[in-house]
Amino acid sequence: MTKRSPFRYFKTSPEIIRFPLSLRNVEDLLHERGIDICHETVRFWWRRFGPMFASEIRKRRVEGLRSSHWRWHLDEMFVKINGERHYLWRAVDHKGEVLESFVTKRRDKKAALKLLKKSMKRHGCANEFVTDHLRSYGAALGDLGIRERQQTGRWMNNRAENSHLPFRRRERAMLRFRRIRTLQQFAAVYASVSNHFNHDRSLSSRQNFKANRAAALAEWRDLCAA
Repeated sequence: MTKRSPFRYFKTSPEIIRFPLSLRNVEDLLHERGIDICHETVRFWWRRFGPMFASEIRKRRVEGLRSSHWRWHLDEMFVKINGERHYLWRAVDHKGEVLESFVTKRRDKKAALKLLKKSMKRHGCANEFVTDHLRSYGAALGDLGIRERQQTGRWMNNRAENSHLPFRRRERAMLRFRRIRTLQQFAAVYASVSNHFNHDRSLSSRQNFKANRAAALAEWRDLCAA
């Protein structure tokens, strides 16, 4: 086996980021396929190449205008880092694709305004913004002059709440996070890869789903090979 074989496998395999596997799980999977490495090597691969792949995915999606401007769901989830509570802010469109995410220590208007500005700078402005009853969202939308586009109906923000579940599963597999920088980097990479393989399985026929899945995997391999 040549020295380039493990890296070549990593470039053609998205399960390191997609699925809720620990680094040691990935090490065992690679071992079954004849690649003997340490889990710390997998960590190095992820930190070195994950952001590069995520950046290219975001670039292609923005250029292709794949994000929706109809309705965005804004929500924050708490994440503990070394026992301290932090907040992961996320903007999700009506199809469940994560538009932006970032970590803060506080849950206030400044953080909500930053989320909105980042999302609108990259994706444009949505027709509706669905939020919970946190006053920070209303204040931030008021500063931008689009307060009338806010929606806060009961159960309307379930799309954002459900989008937290895959991240929670991945968080448990990683035994939580120890630094804000690590969480921020992981959230950005994980969101981009999840968007790439998000096909709305329940809304598509089996034939269309299989075609979309094959196209996404082919695009992933082409992207990584580049």
